[in-house]
This record gives sequence, structure tokens and C-alpha cells, in this order.
Amino acid sequence: MKNVSIITEFVLLGLSSDPQIQIVLFVLFLGIYLLTLVGNTAMILIIKADSRLHTPMYFFLGHLSFLDLSFSSVTVPKMLQNFLSQKKSISVWGCITQSFFFTLSGGTEACLLSAMAYDRYAAVCHPLVYTVVINRPLCTGIVSIAWAVGFSISLMNSLLVHKLHFCGSNIIPHFSCELPPLFPLSCTDPTVNEILLAVSCTSLGLLTLPPILFSYSRIISAILSIRSPEGQGKAFSTCSSHLTVVLLPDSGSALERVVSIQYSVITSLLNPLIYSLKNQEVKTALLRMLRQQKCASR
Repeated sequence: MKNVSIITEFVLLGLSSDPQIQIVLFVLFLGIYLLTLVGNTAMILIIKADSRLHTPMYFFLGHLSFLDLSFSSVTVPKMLQNFLSQKKSISVWGCITQSFFFTLSGGTEACLLSAMAYDRYAAVCHPLVYTVVINRPLCTGIVSIAWAVGFSISLMNSLLVHKLHFCGSNIIPHFSCELPPLFPLSCTDPTVNEILLAVSCTSLGLLTLPPILFSYSRIISAILSIRSPEGQGKAFSTCSSHLTVVLLPDSGSALERVVSIQYSVITSLLNPLIYSLKNQEVKTALLRMLRQQKCASR
């Protein structure tokens, strides 16, 4: 280690090295990011302003919108800066910090989506006791646990990454700092880091996936047992938006950067669109808020 220079910054290769393509990508992702900010902020304000939306489902949805804002804001601003910069660098400390908040947002959102699936199960399968079972203290506790799980996973992995020494190549073939691309750049053995990350991801999957599978298998079974088409449509409408969000793929592509864009940029944009376009209550609340603002401006 005495003859090895410890690097203090990384270089993010991004999505393209062609300056003209970078300008196009800058305009594209700037538009996506602005729409993400507007859509999720509007969702939070609508839920907060309309008392009719002060229910467990929209309580969770408000937190999901905040997480989508955080998820996108962790990576996109730096990516936009690099599109217009000759030096596409980020400090080692800044990179670890970005990966911390990225993991925090992702882990918390996974837990929240699992809780939202159970909320829809209770609403469809146990409507008579839904308001008793899914009450505000329980919702607050669930959201707190989701944040605690995401924070714990992120903190453990980030503290261990901070102990690594990086030397030699400082090129990250990515547009953001995620944990897996950092391990090959370490001149110390990252095996413990890789094991911890694998255990963290596996534990998070075992914690969140079974409630989602259980909830929607029971929901589908309950909907199919309803005899009237009107009843089936009403029952399905209560969970179709959330089911669409859960089914948005976040893996499976051979291109890691494309996958990362999908779950850190595109999903954050689509979530508010899905919940607003497919949800009559949200559209009604939005129209009501716009009418109130119009009357107040006169």
C-alpha cells in the first residue's frame, strides 16, 4: 500500500461520451426530472390539502411521493451536471454519500410498497373492519419501521464501504454511485462488503415480497368470488393503481445503467401519473383545489 496512490475522486462515465448526445440527454432528463418534481409535489399537496384523502391509503401514497422525490433527486441533479461538464468527477466521500441516500430511499420504498399491498388486502378482503385494523397509529408505525429498515441497511453498508481504500482506476462505468460498481475499484478485499450487500438485499426481499404476494393473491381470489361485474370492477379499482406500481420492473435487463435509469428515474415519474390518472378521488381533489385557488385569486 505504500507504493499505491489512494484516489480521492471517481469519474462517472455516464450514458454517453458524445457531446451532442449528452446535450440531447440533458434536455430529456431535465424534462423528466421537472415532471417528477411537479407530479410528486402536487400529489403531496393534494393529499395534505383535501381532508377526504386523509385515509391510510393516501397517507402511504404521500410518503411514496416523498420517497420518489428523494430517489430521483439523489442521482439526477449530478447526472445533469455531468452532461454539461468536461470533468465528470465526484469525490469519494460524495460518492459514498450518494450511495447511502440511494440505498436509503430504495430500501424504504420497498418496505412501503409492501405495506401498501397489505393495506389494499385489508380494504378489499376485510372492508367491515378495515378502518379499525388499519388506523392512523398503525400507519405511522409502519412508515416509521420502513424508514428504520431502509436507514439500517444503508448505514451498515455505507460504514463498511467507508473502510475500503480505493486505488488504481477511478473510473465508474455508471451515471451514479451505487455500491456494486465501487467494489472492483477497491485495493482492499471487498468480500465482506459484497456478502453484507447480498444479505441485506436478500433480507429485504424476504421481508417485503411475501406480504405483496400474499396480499394480491388474496385480493385476486376475493375479486373473482364477487358475482356482479360492477362489484368486481369496484374492488379492482381500489388496488389497480398500486398493483401497477408494484409490477413496474426494476431488473432483468442486461444493461445495468438502463435498469438503474428505470428504477431511479422513470419509476419516480410514473408513480404520480399512475395514481392520479387511474384514481378518481385524486382527480376530483385536484379539480377541487384548482377551483378554490381560482376563486381565491378573484
